[in-house]
Amino acid sequence: MAPIPRLRAYEGPALLSYGFRPFFLLAALQAGLTILIWLLVVTGHIAIPTAFAPVDWHIHEMLFGYQAAAIGGFLLTAIPNWTGRLPVQGKPLLVLIVAWLAGRIAVALSAVIGWRLAMSIDALFLLLLAGSAGREIVAGRNWRNLKVVVLIGLMLMANLAFHLEARLAGGADFSRRFAIAVVLLLVALVAGRIVPSFTRNWLAHRRQGRMPVPFGLYDKIVLAVSAAVLALWVALPEARATGVALAVAAGLHLFRLARWAGDRTWRNPLLVILHVGYLFVPLGFALTAAASASMLAPAAGLHAWTAGAFGIMTLAVMSRASLGHTSRPLVATTATQLCYVLVIIGTVARICSALGHGPVALLHIAGLGWSLGFLIFTAAYWQVLTGPRLGARAPAQPS
Repeated sequence: MAPIPRLRAYEGPALLSYGFRPFFLLAALQAGLTILIWLLVVTGHIAIPTAFAPVDWHIHEMLFGYQAAAIGGFLLTAIPNWTGRLPVQGKPLLVLIVAWLAGRIAVALSAVIGWRLAMSIDALFLLLLAGSAGREIVAGRNWRNLKVVVLIGLMLMANLAFHLEARLAGGADFSRRFAIAVVLLLVALVAGRIVPSFTRNWLAHRRQGRMPVPFGLYDKIVLAVSAAVLALWVALPEARATGVALAVAAGLHLFRLARWAGDRTWRNPLLVILHVGYLFVPLGFALTAAASASMLAPAAGLHAWTAGAFGIMTLAVMSRASLGHTSRPLVATTATQLCYVLVIIGTVARICSALGHGPVALLHIAGLGWSLGFLIFTAAYWQVLTGPRLGARAPAQPS
């Protein structure tokens, strides 16, 4: 493991001292507010001047707005630990923030400014993030993590494809699946590293018992199989072979999760939520397999992945990293646990509504629960992310 980087003297705002601070806040705000706006759109109360169809705007902003911000915050914080180099902070970090914000405004106003200009502005953040991550990983000779840069590059390609397909075909079905597949692989890759590691570290101080299996050959096989299966799903979502492959991938991921000893973590909410979040990965594969066989609506599996795996795992990582990197105790407060519960309720309600169970109001319960969870996170972690770390001598000293 690379050494923790030395830190340059930094006198600016604490918010710009480390990448997780602004981007975890932006991700949480985007997650909470976008879903609330989406509920107003689908009920006909408001309209957004975007060149996208309403459902494409919703999907795009959750993938390339919220999820991209969360990924950016994670990478800008993890890469210095991987490479031993200094973190991106100050003005360079501000440039990334402005690029992300500009993309959100451009997409929302794309019917006014034109889809080409909106696409160019929107692509800038992922382009800069990939460049920044690649530069640091290469400079630190941390070659094994270059795969992360490749995934960010694929996400950038998916974003560009989303704009083009939505314009030329009237909907972004292919690029939507492409983007989900890329993010899902990134989630599976990162989870395979951090979930068993964090679990082992905590269980090592408890009584003897079953320990999680660290990242190894089986994980590499699962990731390789998943990449092939998802490529098949992107290209041929309704083929019988795709359904069979998705079902096999579901079993592989479920067994992978079982190897991480999640049943022994029930006393630690910060750990339990990581295992619960990953459970939606195999669930999404299973539901999508059923959808490929025309047994249920595709939205069930898609929301198991996007609202469940992406949303819950992101919330889990944001809460844990925010506490750890600001020198706060790794303890889930009542507010943090409430965030977890609300997002889980929202996810389950959304999957059930896609399955056709329950009244139409279930869709609104899902949206409100999920949004409220992220907005409560924003309020609860505002001081954590904008203020100094505990024990810091200088007000803006990063962790």
